Amino acid sequence: MYHLNHFKAENEQEVIAFMKAHPFITLCGVDENNMPVATHLPVLLEERDGGVFLLAHAMRKQDHTIAFTQNPNVLVIFSGEHAYISASWYSNKQVASTWNYKAVHAKGVVKFLDDKGLYDVLVKLTNHFEGTTESPAAVKHMDEKYVADNMKAIVAFEIKLTNIQHVFKLSQNRQEADKARIVDALTSSGLNANELVK
Repeated sequence: MYHLNHFKAENEQEVIAFMKAHPFITLCGVDENNMPVATHLPVLLEERDGGVFLLAHAMRKQDHTIAFTQNPNVLVIFSGEHAYISASWYSNKQVASTWNYKAVHAKGVVKFLDDKGLYDVLVKLTNHFEGTTESPAAVKHMDEKYVADNMKAIVAFEIKLTNIQHVFKLSQNRQEADKARIVDALTSSGLNANELVK
């Protein structure tokens, strides 16, 4: 990961807030033959017991779930908005163009959960993304047999994060006049300039 002090958040809670706001992750691991595997899935972030945990579920017997049983060490990638930043927007145009983005790389260890844990994860994930425990799509409103049958095909896990690194590259190294021009250019392109310039 790219490390420069001026492309860092001011505090850890800003990084956690970013992770919560971008819960559709890329989860990477390595199988028993040292071949990389990856999958994409939503996670629920919980802060508890002095640590940060991610809850998720995936289909059983896929290359990634098999790999995570063989090697529980994983890399979780959170990605936010990103955009090309043209040097033509700067006062000095004879410098390199760049790309603004926010990303978090979190290393952790996968722990697979039992059937009760799976059910609890399904309830938590659904309630969280529905935004209410009373949604008609809540697990408690589903047919019990339907839930039980579908649970046979998936497995739940939690990831205890052991290391969190980030880069929030948002033109912090540019002069205020350049930042204003970047905001104008991004806004006219329909992008969220507030997410891409600091």
